[in-house]
Amino acid sequence: MEQPEQPAETPGETEEQPPETPAEPGSEDLRIGVFVCHCGTNIGGFVDVPSVVEYTKTLPDVVFATGNLYSCAEDGLASIRDAIKEHKLNRVIVASCTPRTHGPLFQGVCEEAGLNKYLFEFANIREQCSWVHMKEKEEATEKAKDLVRSAVAKAALLVPQEEMKVDVVPRSLVIGGGVAGLSAALSLAGQRFDVHLVEKESELGGFTRNLNSLYLGEKSAEETIKPLIDRVMSHENITVHLNSQVGDVSGFIGNFDTTIVSNGSSQEVKVGTIIIATGALEYLPDGLYGYGMYDNVVTLTEFEILCKSHKLPKVNKVAFIQCVGSRGQDKSYCSRICCVISIKNALYLTEKYAELMGDDGAERVEVGVSVPEIASRRRRRRRMAVAEGAGAPAAAPMGGPEITIFNRDVMTYGANHEVYYNEAREKRIRFVRYTPENRPKVTQEGDKLAVTYYHETLKTERKLLADMVVLATPLVAPPDAAKLSKMLKVPIGRDGFFLEAHVKLRPIDFATDGIFVCGTARGPADITESVAQGLGTASRAAIPMARGFIQAEAILAQVDPQICTGCGTCVANCPYGAIRMTEEGVAEVLAAACKGCGCCGATCPEKAITMMNYTDDQLLAQGRSILQGAL
Repeated sequence: MEQPEQPAETPGETEEQPPETPAEPGSEDLRIGVFVCHCGTNIGGFVDVPSVVEYTKTLPDVVFATGNLYSCAEDGLASIRDAIKEHKLNRVIVASCTPRTHGPLFQGVCEEAGLNKYLFEFANIREQCSWVHMKEKEEATEKAKDLVRSAVAKAALLVPQEEMKVDVVPRSLVIGGGVAGLSAALSLAGQRFDVHLVEKESELGGFTRNLNSLYLGEKSAEETIKPLIDRVMSHENITVHLNSQVGDVSGFIGNFDTTIVSNGSSQEVKVGTIIIATGALEYLPDGLYGYGMYDNVVTLTEFEILCKSHKLPKVNKVAFIQCVGSRGQDKSYCSRICCVISIKNALYLTEKYAELMGDDGAERVEVGVSVPEIASRRRRRRRMAVAEGAGAPAAAPMGGPEITIFNRDVMTYGANHEVYYNEAREKRIRFVRYTPENRPKVTQEGDKLAVTYYHETLKTERKLLADMVVLATPLVAPPDAAKLSKMLKVPIGRDGFFLEAHVKLRPIDFATDGIFVCGTARGPADITESVAQGLGTASRAAIPMARGFIQAEAILAQVDPQICTGCGTCVANCPYGAIRMTEEGVAEVLAAACKGCGCCGATCPEKAITMMNYTDDQLLAQGRSILQGAL
């Protein structure tokens, strides 16, 4: 739990501890309290909790032990708080579920009771006992006793720690000028923080600039994105860098030193937080379903570009093919949004076809409007005039062309999307399912495109003659994502997208503090989700900047300069860039950047690095106590 804000201190200063904080082990009588949680039946159904409690009372220095039905509930927390005061406990152990989610909660309770939170230890008897030994209650109970005994052994050697405060620069860097990056920048600027927005293209808007319409609402994509761009360009707190890239990044949360490269020149900018909103690209399915071979085989994005620029040819039958290149064909993942976008475009054709063609059936081509540059680059290998040589198809049926969507299954997640799907079926848009073993095949037959497919219901092969085939391809990570991930020391997943700290608990955070991710940089997402994530990252980034300081956890590495030889092994192995060499040639730990992972201590050849709260003595005491049960 957070403590009330204190006046900001200069970097490196430490917060004073309460006078009740215990001293070093050995200078006081240890009074250890242990709280064993039933967690309903999660633990109590597979571990004999009363037996564990009675055993715990026999352990050295344990003066109080009890069981709680739910330790994380308010009455459970209150019992811990009251026991610390009543029994004058100076070490606390909770044996319950995962420390990842509940560790900070119990530490906060210790602080409320006047105990240094680093005198708290966790024993995970849910994931490590009850959940993995459900059919072995007796053995699970014995293992729980072993884990509690080891926690008591370590707790006896715990010492109070001090947390450092580091000043935070109230300025943010947003990388990417799509809807997610624009939303994040505007939100931060509205909170009176300076923002540097870096966009590698010559204009803002990102992938949304290619789109013709949005499936939620009647506005076109341009009508939606343009006001957002105008607000960003005119905002006094936002500095926009077009045709620019981030050249270098160093430092840690609150104090990042960044280099912005624009047209050959570079600018040094110091920021407190960084938001990655680099977006994604459309997968180009070279060689699949006739793409690159036949003129009227286009991707979803190219189809939208044709509609937007009024260059769509006259069509009588249109076939959409889903999951092109995704879900095992080339990419392993589902792109999530392709089904809804295909349905959106199918409905657009059904409802707007007459407007696109004009009352006399002739194409409406606006003077001076050309296919955007991104489409030209994509289609450089073949002609852009998709209507040339296609012949004169029969007049389209009333209500627009006949549309068939070939799909493995339809993913329209969310209530609004499902309604959209139902609307498409009401408009008599056909949905034909195929399997990976019997994918559709596209060939050219005269002036038509022949889609040959296996009808799963009729158990026979059929053929559809179409004037245009639209391929739903997945979003893919941009090629420079790997370079940026190394620069910022943040991970990317196997699919090339940036990998968040935790998909449920920290969906827009990185393990590296002060850096956040939003939009399609973290995976396929629609505009609504991208905007929400952009606002979310702005909220997360604003917290340390509004506070003016960050309070680094005291579980970090500590270098003994008398032993360190300056070999640099720890610098090379630190995944967070939290160690640097001083002018004296010895290693120095940046407290704000250190996550206490232990890589440096494990690889130090001189054993000059100690992990606070995970010292060799503490870990060895735990190991010996575990081995006692095996003797």
